[in-house]
Amino acid sequence: MVLKLPKNIRIIAAIFFSLLLTMTCYRLFFYFNYRTQGKPLSGSMMLLGLRYDIRIIAAFGLIIYFLSLVVNPFKKGLSKKVFIAISTGLFFVLLIAFVSDFYYYDYLKQRLSASIIGFLQDAAISAKMVWQTYPVVKIVIGIALSLFVISKLLSLLISKISHVETTISKKNNLIINAFFILLSALAIFGRVGQYPLRWSDAFTLSDDFKANTALNPIQSFLSTYTFKNGGYDLAKVKEAYPVMANYLGIANANVANINFDRKQNYLTDTINKKNIVVVICESFSAYKSSMFGNYLNPTPYFNSMCNEGIFFERCFTPAFGTARGVWATLTGIPDVQANKTASRNPAAVNQQTIMNQFDGYEKFYFLGGSTTWANIRGVLTNNINGLKIYEEGDYKAAKVDVWGVSDKNLFLEANKILATQTKPFVSIIQTADNHRPYTIPAEDLNEFKKVNYSKDTLTKYGFEDNNQLNAFRYTDFCFKKFIEAAKKEKYFANTIFVFVGDHGLRGNAGNMFPQSFTTEGILAEHVPLLFYAPSILASNRISKPASQLDIFPSIANLTKQSITNTTLGVNLFDSILSKNRMAFIADPDLNTIGVVSDSFYWRRNLKSNEENFVSVLNNLKPENNEKTNATKLKMKNIAEAYYHSAKYLLINNKKK
Repeated sequence: MVLKLPKNIRIIAAIFFSLLLTMTCYRLFFYFNYRTQGKPLSGSMMLLGLRYDIRIIAAFGLIIYFLSLVVNPFKKGLSKKVFIAISTGLFFVLLIAFVSDFYYYDYLKQRLSASIIGFLQDAAISAKMVWQTYPVVKIVIGIALSLFVISKLLSLLISKISHVETTISKKNNLIINAFFILLSALAIFGRVGQYPLRWSDAFTLSDDFKANTALNPIQSFLSTYTFKNGGYDLAKVKEAYPVMANYLGIANANVANINFDRKQNYLTDTINKKNIVVVICESFSAYKSSMFGNYLNPTPYFNSMCNEGIFFERCFTPAFGTARGVWATLTGIPDVQANKTASRNPAAVNQQTIMNQFDGYEKFYFLGGSTTWANIRGVLTNNINGLKIYEEGDYKAAKVDVWGVSDKNLFLEANKILATQTKPFVSIIQTADNHRPYTIPAEDLNEFKKVNYSKDTLTKYGFEDNNQLNAFRYTDFCFKKFIEAAKKEKYFANTIFVFVGDHGLRGNAGNMFPQSFTTEGILAEHVPLLFYAPSILASNRISKPASQLDIFPSIANLTKQSITNTTLGVNLFDSILSKNRMAFIADPDLNTIGVVSDSFYWRRNLKSNEENFVSVLNNLKPENNEKTNATKLKMKNIAEAYYHSAKYLLINNKKK
């Protein structure tokens, strides 16, 4: 039995396979034209490219489908001509995209992105460059001929299909149309799962050229469109550079050659290398924890760990949000991207990371859910060689909610894997349970006992409700289970554990902190930072400002790992740099940038340019005297320098 299809869907099917063949041929042409000598054709690259093409073609097909419902191509006269004209116009958009993509890569060695719009600001110069560099006349003639052929083929296709008998019952017609829409939607989503197929999946190929070849230019352009105005102002970067260079202690700084490289050289102990476990803790807000005297005592176990480790009580994340926190920790660059997070920006996927410089180390990343979230997988696999990622589907434990397996099971399974390692390792474990929907697995309720407080008590000590409080307490329970399990393993004695919040939470800290923490919103960035290794590190509580940016430079110092730090983080254990240390904050929700020092917080609103300068030691207004005003000016200059340097480095901190 031959399935009868509606006429408009027959047209779309013919267009679909024609475009799929054409795009595949283009990818092969692109590959053989730009590949380096001897690079073999990759099947995985072609297969992923096919998936990207299918989602774009499916979207194109849906547009044609809805167009056919409004303008019937099988009616003679004006209706058919309008359908062909609009369809040819859509093909024109595709042709322009692919031609632009080919020459854009020739010019910049990257696939078509929304940054091409920036060339319109100097349209005359850009047009002259294109005219003098590329065969514009031949390209225009080629596009015109292609459009002529496409319009004729569409006309022939419509005429041929219009003569085909397609008697279909209303019921079957409805079913076929619904199935077509659902199938197209699935093709556009790109995979069966929680997250869609994204541009960052291309970078799991661990080869920049393969990744670029796999991408479809339409998707590449759309993925970068949000970031089209997210570049940097080179003049402002150069103005800020001397300030930043002095602050970071960059030797031989030269504004003509903007360079943030600082080498940390050590005589490495090749026999007794220390292991590293970095735990990025979901919503680990400082004022809600026990370490700062919260009456509800949500984190007693972690508090006891802080008494045995090096605890930084004034650590601030450079921005609010999990993706931004993970980015800052991994790259050492504040995520100052205005619209979406830097991990979602294809232009920023190539980053020089300190973690990648841990030669001789096994490298791990553990997440209870999927690293497809926020395109983190692309950032990880493209920049950390040999990284082993464990995510949902890799664990024996079952998922408990949208965030994957519980934090307890994440910790315990990570511990089992780390306990089997025979080489030194650097590992990141990212938690998620201290987040809505605040799931506490039934399997833990016999041992973990929930508490219940009145609304007034919860509000007084920074919690919205008992669910949020118990999730915070469950995080502490999971820390305890992890450390207790790790202590039973051989690796524990030779491992430095680093715990840091991915971000804090806005709220009202009441009298637990100076009022500025609440009124200025910096509770959203204030998090605990702990270096824990009882047999290696002497305990200490440090009140100097610290940042997520500083974690890996500090780890390199503690492990005596020689690295080149190319970003904005500093070694927290450098006694010289620690004297005037400040923590940078760029709040994407409040549109502010600022820095926290020992005593003050300076910030500027990027939209209104309103400035504020407050004490973080008490509720007194800063004095208006020469010394305080000089401090204010210095903090302003450093905040602006951080901001413009970060915008520059997001795009220019490429792997070496």
